[in-house]
Amino acid sequence: MTQHAPTAHPNFTFLNTQPTLPVLAQVAVEVAVLVTKWSLRHRSRKQLRGLSQEQLQDIGLTRAEAHYEATLPFWRP
Repeated sequence: MTQHAPTAHPNFTFLNTQPTLPVLAQVAVEVAVLVTKWSLRHRSRKQLRGLSQEQLQDIGLTRAEAHYEATLPFWRP
């Protein structure tokens, strides 16, 4: 896991002053983040399939663009 530059937000001061996680914990966090991203993509693409033409126009997509995005596998950004 890479170290990020400290943020100026006071709520993150506590996190920025904590020791780094052990390697196994870092890997576990990275896996959890990846699975969460995959889950969000899957749900978003599933919902995209069910949008009406008017809803697609509202978000600026054509039916073909929505179909393409909805058929991508969850692991592809």
